[in-house]
Amino acid sequence: MLLLLSFCCSKVVNAQETIPVFPLNTDSYACYRIPALIALRNGEMLAFAEGRKANCGDFGNVDIIMKRSSDAGRTWSKPAVLIDNDTLQAGNITPVVDHFDPRFPAGRIFVFYNTGNAFEWEIRAGKGLRQVWYITSVDNGKSWSSPNEITNQVHFPKQLAVNQEDGIIKEWRGYATGPCHALQITNGKFKGRMVVPANHTEGQPASDWSDGFAHTFFTDDHGATFHCSENVSIPGANEATVAMLSSGDVMLNARNQKGDPRCRVVAVSSDGSKTWDTAFYDKRLIDPVCQGSLLNTELLRKHLLIFSNPASQTNREKLTIRVSIDDGKSWSVSHLAVEGEAAYSDITMINRKTIGIIYEKGSDGGIYFRKLSLKNLLKHHK
Repeated sequence: MLLLLSFCCSKVVNAQETIPVFPLNTDSYACYRIPALIALRNGEMLAFAEGRKANCGDFGNVDIIMKRSSDAGRTWSKPAVLIDNDTLQAGNITPVVDHFDPRFPAGRIFVFYNTGNAFEWEIRAGKGLRQVWYITSVDNGKSWSSPNEITNQVHFPKQLAVNQEDGIIKEWRGYATGPCHALQITNGKFKGRMVVPANHTEGQPASDWSDGFAHTFFTDDHGATFHCSENVSIPGANEATVAMLSSGDVMLNARNQKGDPRCRVVAVSSDGSKTWDTAFYDKRLIDPVCQGSLLNTELLRKHLLIFSNPASQTNREKLTIRVSIDDGKSWSVSHLAVEGEAAYSDITMINRKTIGIIYEKGSDGGIYFRKLSLKNLLKHHK
């Protein structure tokens, strides 16, 4: 069954302004949080958010909402509700476009997400369940498939008593995908693999979040089956984002929920994210314990990594875009995109020369959009 969506554009605004995409207290939602953003080959962008009915709290009546822009982010459509989980939550939106499935030469969009039936602290205590799902679209997001549940392939809660591939039963409790765009590997041995960043907690909750681990799950057959990676070895690694290095290796960049040190956790995999060759704290990427977004692209045959997060060790503020031309060994460009309060974000390439960034202006739940010239950013290369 397909869910058909219709759209109507809002008023035109100056393309250089900060553009509201999901303002507070609009379209029957008190709050919007947790943005995600993808660009399509037809020139459009799709923006996603959690529409929170009553307040900005993580748990409650939370829907998955989408808007479309056909003019590089100058205007955005009316919201479309993709997932309504009744009075419970649906969120942690993690979209990606599969461009390697021969059945769908125009591309097939996947949106991975979670549902939950209890507060996070209750689920960590073993008193609730997170489930994992995806929906797809083959017409650039105009219509969507029914939800497909993959909990028993990528999550191992006690309630399902699932055996992993190694035959060991693990009691995973907390679980979240992303949130932000996922990755499709475009070259090398694992070309076509879709890699979805995620995190989970194992067993009894620890006060310092050492029961939490980042991981990925991936598919080599366009969503028919999924497999989990091993854990990133650093305890406390939480909300994650992934990108491809120039070699085709996968880099994962995660929030450090333990908060000590106040920086990002980074891991690198040479086997498409099945295992991790190395994991470390990147103390150059300071962080106040928040989500971030990592993207790979190319400009003038140079492989670039682009990263966004609140570049502060104390507050969710100073949303900064960094660029690396050496696979993250150094971050030679740093651009302050939002000077004041800012939290979660996601980035995409609108075209070869322009970055789009969607972000929470602050913890109050309003979501906004800006675009930046990649060439202008690189003029500040050290």
